[in-house]
Amino acid sequence: MARQQERARRTRAAIVEAAAVEFARRGYAAASVNTILEGSHATKGAMYFHFESKEDLARAVLASALERYTESTDRWKRVDADPFQVLHGIIVELAERFAAETIVQAEFRLIIEPEFYSEVRSGGSQVWGHTAHELVLRAQREGHLRADADPAVFSRVLGACLAGQRYMLDMTTDSTGLRDRFEEAFEVLLQAMASEEWLAQWRRDGWQDLRAEAAVAAQADAPPVAEAEQLLAPETGSDQSI
Repeated sequence: MARQQERARRTRAAIVEAAAVEFARRGYAAASVNTILEGSHATKGAMYFHFESKEDLARAVLASALERYTESTDRWKRVDADPFQVLHGIIVELAERFAAETIVQAEFRLIIEPEFYSEVRSGGSQVWGHTAHELVLRAQREGHLRADADPAVFSRVLGACLAGQRYMLDMTTDSTGLRDRFEEAFEVLLQAMASEEWLAQWRRDGWQDLRAEAAVAAQADAPPVAEAEQLLAPETGSDQSI
């Protein structure tokens, strides 16, 4: 039973990943179920065992992206460092995920489709946006914002800037990387709203690389070794369609 459940889990994951590739490339309306099946090497019966419709499959892609955003922000929130430095780490990782992870690319493409407008209020952007706002509030408490700066405005403008940079990069052939664009938007906002003391230190020291600290935080969420080895163990026995 456990082996069959693991096969079913892997089949479902393969279908979701193939769907993400198709949604990221063509959007929701033009996405082909047959192409998704070819990419996942699953049968139509297996797909409809796990998902009732193409919309149900798209929502599974959105849920998978949400899990990744949540994992990332939960990890970064445990890093004990300057809140603006931590926020920079989140922004850099977000740019890297956009560049490398099909699930995240698909989520960004899906939420601009009419069928999924509502997901903007509960999706990945809200997860990292809420964390960004918490960090900006902490920066205010620690004296890193100008006295007249509003943390809510900072957070709103940052989210809009990053989304705009992502859209513009999709629509142009500019060779500037997404990380550079994201950093550019963040730094312009800091120049306008961060305290002079914070800016002076940042100009002197630059951005810290906090990935090692974030990796240590990630270890706290890692499964026990025995469990991890069981999940990675090769399958034995006959193949199943589901």
